[in-house]
Amino acid sequence: MRPFLDRDGKKAKQPRPLASGARTSFAEPMRFGLIGYGAWGQHHATAIEKVPGASVAAIACRTEASAAAARRDFPGAAVYLDYRRLLDQADIDAVDVVVPNHLHAEMGVAALERGKDVLLEKPMAATLAECDRLIAAARKTDRVLTIGHELRVSKQWGRVKALLDAGDIGEPRYALVSLFRFPYRPGAVGWRYEGGRVGSWVLEELVHHFDLLMWYFERSGEPVSVLSLGNARDGNDPRMSESFSTVLRFRAPLYAVVTKTVAGFEYHLALEIAGTEGAIRTWWSGSMDRTRHPTFELKLGRRGREPETLPIESSGELFELEEELRQTVIAFAERRPLVSGEEARTRVLVCLEAERSLREGREIPLY
Repeated sequence: MRPFLDRDGKKAKQPRPLASGARTSFAEPMRFGLIGYGAWGQHHATAIEKVPGASVAAIACRTEASAAAARRDFPGAAVYLDYRRLLDQADIDAVDVVVPNHLHAEMGVAALERGKDVLLEKPMAATLAECDRLIAAARKTDRVLTIGHELRVSKQWGRVKALLDAGDIGEPRYALVSLFRFPYRPGAVGWRYEGGRVGSWVLEELVHHFDLLMWYFERSGEPVSVLSLGNARDGNDPRMSESFSTVLRFRAPLYAVVTKTVAGFEYHLALEIAGTEGAIRTWWSGSMDRTRHPTFELKLGRRGREPETLPIESSGELFELEEELRQTVIAFAERRPLVSGEEARTRVLVCLEAERSLREGREIPLY
């Protein structure tokens, strides 16, 4: 088994046990408790079971119907209708939280306080105050909190980061992220169409794209301002903007445009980055966002040369989820997050200020 390491790769202190019987090392398979067994929660459960050294030990469900499905799919797991009973199970090592956005802080904090490491779906939370509660709970309990920005582990979107860091296009100057997709699924009891539960559609999905850009360009520092345009669905709640575009400014001359519409069809995501010595263009298309049979491409063009198509083995959120869970198991054993709460908080901040820019009709300084 690997030693516990800190972020610099040095041997770290063992985390303290917080409950009788709780384990702080994982020589045996890591036992996961899953909170949430909707459509995406079911994919999480399947992904956990595919990871060597991990298993689904308990599942907390919202309804009797989803509990019956969980018992059918995972007969060896304990199934509860109250997530607190799952947290009471002393032999649970880690908790995977896959619930509507407004519940992230409540359930994430509760799991940390019960001595569990936590993988929390994006967005981290709907407010900065809730993000701060999660960060404080992780620090106080000495547990690991990691946020589910799984595009970072993608063989496609993660490859772009490697190309940028290698200097293959020189210094980045411009980026465009464009999403054209079908309308959102309602989610359990329609939560994605209620502002109080989803937070906003910027938090629901564009948080991924802001995360990628801020990760790609981290050597340029944090973005300095946002300027947004958009139209609300049916002219109603601006938090549900059917089309939304933001100019994200970094230190001059670098800037990025993030744009999306959920008034389209199928699922088409494209990224273009231009630098001083070349450019990158990559795209992904599928009949649905969760297809295992998409089409995709990644091209690199260096100044003065013909563009080359780079091989990609597989791409798509189901593949990325499986890789995220695999890496999460390793990260928890090494006592580190894949995406820290502090990082994820900055992404929530950008989302909230991008929404404020739309409401107020002006550019909003960030830092």
